[in-house]
Amino acid sequence: MIKLAQTLLRRHSWTVALLQAMLISFSLVLAWLLRFDFTLPYRVLLFSSLPLLVLIRLAAIARFQLLHGWWNYTGLSDALDVFKAVTVGSVAFILFMHFVLDVTGFPRSVYILEPLLTAVFLIGVRMSSRVLAESVRQDMTSCKKAILIGAGTAAQTAVREVKRQNIGYAPVGYVDDDPSKKGLKIDGIPVIGSVAEIPQLVGRYHVDEILIAVPSASGKQMQRFVEICERAEVKFRTVPALPDIIAGRVNISQFRDVHVEDLLGRDQIEINLESVKNEILNRVVVVTGAAGTIGSELCRQIVEYEPGALLCVDQNETGMFYLQRELAKVQNGTSQIFCVADVGDRERMQSIFMKHSPDIMFHAAAYKHVPVMEENVPEAVKNNIFSLVNLLEVAQQNGCQAFVLISSDKAVNPTSVMGATKRIAELLVSSQPAHGMRCVSVRFGNVLGSSGSVIPVLQEQLRNNQPLTITDPRVNRFFMTTQEAVSLVLQAFAIGERGDTLVLDMGSPIRILDLARTLIRLSGKTEQQVDIMFTGLREGEKLTEELFYSTEEISPTSFPKIKKTRNPVMPYNDLLTRLEELRATLFLDGAAPIRAKIKELVPEYLPSSNCTITVTRETERLAKAVGL
Repeated sequence: MIKLAQTLLRRHSWTVALLQAMLISFSLVLAWLLRFDFTLPYRVLLFSSLPLLVLIRLAAIARFQLLHGWWNYTGLSDALDVFKAVTVGSVAFILFMHFVLDVTGFPRSVYILEPLLTAVFLIGVRMSSRVLAESVRQDMTSCKKAILIGAGTAAQTAVREVKRQNIGYAPVGYVDDDPSKKGLKIDGIPVIGSVAEIPQLVGRYHVDEILIAVPSASGKQMQRFVEICERAEVKFRTVPALPDIIAGRVNISQFRDVHVEDLLGRDQIEINLESVKNEILNRVVVVTGAAGTIGSELCRQIVEYEPGALLCVDQNETGMFYLQRELAKVQNGTSQIFCVADVGDRERMQSIFMKHSPDIMFHAAAYKHVPVMEENVPEAVKNNIFSLVNLLEVAQQNGCQAFVLISSDKAVNPTSVMGATKRIAELLVSSQPAHGMRCVSVRFGNVLGSSGSVIPVLQEQLRNNQPLTITDPRVNRFFMTTQEAVSLVLQAFAIGERGDTLVLDMGSPIRILDLARTLIRLSGKTEQQVDIMFTGLREGEKLTEELFYSTEEISPTSFPKIKKTRNPVMPYNDLLTRLEELRATLFLDGAAPIRAKIKELVPEYLPSSNCTITVTRETERLAKAVGL
């Protein structure tokens, strides 16, 4: 019955108008009764003025857009609008009675009593509707009982949204580490304890789920919340991140599972990209490796900045198909061009550049998997070095103004062919002649969730109930989110000067073993239920990655979380001569001559000889040391 009444109010404005007309009529009659000691003298005057009053008031109500029936969302703004409508209607009614109809016998006290009663009834019926609707939603038998971590503004807003949208939660209390809040009631819900008390509170209140309502929580705070929730042995979820809420991309009540990026141990880095928009607007932009993790996210963000044209280049035809379908949803006048092409094919790239004349190029096409490239050394050199040489020359010849290379932290003191080729790529970019294109490099850490990276592999093993395989318990890596990686690329393009290599401050490196344990917890399992196996470092892998060479001079940029460095510049023609010597080794038998020539170009390159796939005695000793 209640739902039927609410539906009628929402869908039929005449129902709303009729109800409000009845309230206005009742207010006038009641005001008349109060004025004349609950008698009805001068009935002709009363009932002849009633239709006029109702019409004027409904016109004022319509003017202030109060003829809708969404009263279960009533707030302060609606109450103010009611007061405004009543005031305007009263002024119009008095003026009409005196100056148009020349009625002088209408009781003055009724002029005052009636609008007061009308305002009370119009606001009261709206507030009653909201209270009734919210009380109906609070059916504790069909909702999950939840505790909210945090008793701040975000938590209060989340509670209101949960009540309003009826999404299946019944909040029983807040927990907050501010002792002064304990015992307070916020929107009728009490603060029942601190975060550390959650395991005890879960049993006391028979809680089904914990909602982490701290959108600004740092990585360390989230780690603490997750650990305490796990001890309570109850499901937990979190509100979206603060930047997503502020940007309007999500609602604060859209609780989601905690993701591994929430637990990086540092705040996610937000970079202001306003300066990028002006640089990209109406320009022709090309992205190579467009179907990859970084390339596709670059395309998604670039197309929002309304370039004149966006050229997506990749030889992965299936990946390009899906990217084309996704970008087709963005209709802002940008021309979207999808080129299935091998960046190593100079003639094909020359044709693309001559046809479209790109202004800006983001080069994200490269082989990146270390163990695979150790077994395919010639292909790593061809794709990561000589394709870049061709692209730089083609871009320069066709008037490209800016070139951004995506490099890797594996380029620093490399032990792998992949890392060494990335280092040579950095040298190629930094040694470009001082005229023509502005060339910069961006040095990445590991990107969470990128194809073939450690996190998706471990997640797949968890889903398949397999042991988690880690090379060594000491291995640690720098991690960044895809959003951070793409923001760094775009910001590097905007602020990088010729020859710069820009690096994001990613905090401290994270042990892969710790990440594996976190993934186990987030999957709802315990570490006793999941085996962890150590396989030994593969060829080319290091225990610890680095972001800078010890000989590099690190300088700040206009963004505190981005640093820059300059590579020692070798004359470009000399570098090309040495690269031709490297090219000649590709036609020799075996990878040894290629590695030797790479070593001449990158003296810091120290090839790894450890390619075992069995658990060594040292690994076994370390496994025992970490308790596995």
